Amino acid sequence: MTTFAVARAPISRLLGSELRWIFRRPRTLVLLGLLALYPIVFGIGTQVIDAPVRANGDQSIIAAVAGNALILPIIVLSTTMVFFLPLGTTIAAADALSGEASNGTLRNMLIAPVSRVRLLAVKSVGVAIVALVATLMTALIAYVTGIIIAGPDSLITLSGTTLPVGEGLWRVLLGTGWVVVQMWAIGAVALAVSASTEHPLVVIASVMGGLVVFGLLTNIPALDWLQPFLLPESWVSIVDVVRDPMPAGDLVTGLLRAVCYGVIGYSFALARIVTKDG
Repeated sequence: MTTFAVARAPISRLLGSELRWIFRRPRTLVLLGLLALYPIVFGIGTQVIDAPVRANGDQSIIAAVAGNALILPIIVLSTTMVFFLPLGTTIAAADALSGEASNGTLRNMLIAPVSRVRLLAVKSVGVAIVALVATLMTALIAYVTGIIIAGPDSLITLSGTTLPVGEGLWRVLLGTGWVVVQMWAIGAVALAVSASTEHPLVVIASVMGGLVVFGLLTNIPALDWLQPFLLPESWVSIVDVVRDPMPAGDLVTGLLRAVCYGVIGYSFALARIVTKDG
């Protein structure tokens, strides 16, 4: 009796195909283009603000951006992580599973000689790379824009100290990594929703609507007991990376909270994709 072994595609080939498909989508390119343009427009616009270069605790964070190449990328990240970055991550997650299901291609993938665990892993890595590229590109463009507009001597923390270019870049990359983990958490939750529906718009509406509700709940004093469980609760702490010395308490708490959301979201997505009819 002759047996035939089913060839399994290398994970690198699957991931390469997934990334080519993601970054060829017009909506992905449009989103990246908007995120690349936003820091430039924001940086130029802040120059009309008449504010001292040295920021202090009593000064508006927006006013502190004027003439400060260090705070510009952080405030750009803090504003984009409220809407644009979660939207881009959610769209990628919606297309990864529910978009494939609506087009009828997910069923072919589920019956192909590729394990469902590997399939979800490839889709998850694709979503994670979209979040990473979008966030890193936004931060670096904002940092370079700030250096060009205000000069390398304008890397001033909220505490009033001036940082060298290298340390300033390290602070920006630290804040970028922190935001990326938050977006990965959103992507994991979006994948869980995406694995449960064939309608990408349902995924986008559910996740983005949930973030709006979470944002509202974080501002209700009567719900103080609930706020530690809400993902956006610690998002304001990103400005801590431009304080000197840098307080790490809220940043670590926000990081752990995001990891918990990511693990739970990915677990639900895995449970759904494994039991999904093929």
